[in-house]
Amino acid sequence: MDRDFGQLRLRPRIGLALGGGVARGWAHIGVLRGLRRYGIVPDIIAGSSVGALVGGFYLAGHLQTLEDWARQLNKLKIVGYLDLRLASGGLIAGTKLINEMRRHLGDLRIEDLAIPFVAIATDLATGHEVWLREGSVVDSLRASFSLPGVFPPMMVDGRYLIDGALVDPVPVSACRSMGAEMVIAVNLAGDLIGKSRRIATEVPVAGGFDLMRLLEEQAAAAMPLSPLNALTRRLFNRDPGIPSLFGVMVSSLGIIIDRVTRMRLAGDPPDVHIAPRLGHIGLLEFDRAEEMIVEGEAAVERAVPELMDALTVFSHGARESVRGDMTG
Repeated sequence: MDRDFGQLRLRPRIGLALGGGVARGWAHIGVLRGLRRYGIVPDIIAGSSVGALVGGFYLAGHLQTLEDWARQLNKLKIVGYLDLRLASGGLIAGTKLINEMRRHLGDLRIEDLAIPFVAIATDLATGHEVWLREGSVVDSLRASFSLPGVFPPMMVDGRYLIDGALVDPVPVSACRSMGAEMVIAVNLAGDLIGKSRRIATEVPVAGGFDLMRLLEEQAAAAMPLSPLNALTRRLFNRDPGIPSLFGVMVSSLGIIIDRVTRMRLAGDPPDVHIAPRLGHIGLLEFDRAEEMIVEGEAAVERAVPELMDALTVFSHGARESVRGDMTG
């Protein structure tokens, strides 16, 4: 028998699929904290959109950095990151965010991460699902969260790439293809009850973030206005009870992600499904990191019985595999 054979793990190779969901992605931070509390550390991570962002920072050893940054966000700071450039294929150039990411991640490459990682993106020309498994971590994350209309497409290896959540919001299949024996999926779009509680008057705002009201508050307080010009005001402005252009765009993308998530998970269900209750939080409410992180941890707590059952079953399978190899 090979001398290293005695070192074989007796637990399954765990894959963690981190789903897309724009601002709701801060819940992934709480999920990762909660899993670690129970000694569950993934061997593979696949992330789509904001799931790729959190997964990438986690594997780079900067999850605390990301959490600290998320917790200090407020609506005024969010507006400060809106480097508007309509000629770029999106409302926001994203340069300020990229610079912030590079400040912490530098030139780190996916190949240099401790465990296998893949960021999911979508080919703008063909609609194909693209798995980014090598190259710059920052570029790969930026491509994966290139929300159409909001951020311009990202050129990677000669292809224009956009948000991965359009084709695979919760990348379970990627985890399995990379060798995961047990897949834990974190679905940020699973709280239908929370969505149904939202009253109709909240629909017109852009994912819970009423930018025009913020601008009016700034003006009333004689505060310096953000770099939003007259054209941008027209994009975000709305009559009472009528959605703005930006609000329609963000809400429509949310619907697409929700429907695609249901289809993909029905066709390839995970072994453990973690679904934070986030339906009451708008897709652009990045300033609510505290409650989303707490809810991410709470979602893990609710899933503990399912997690323990799955680990027991798959660990038994791993032991049987070892026995078979030893007697074979």
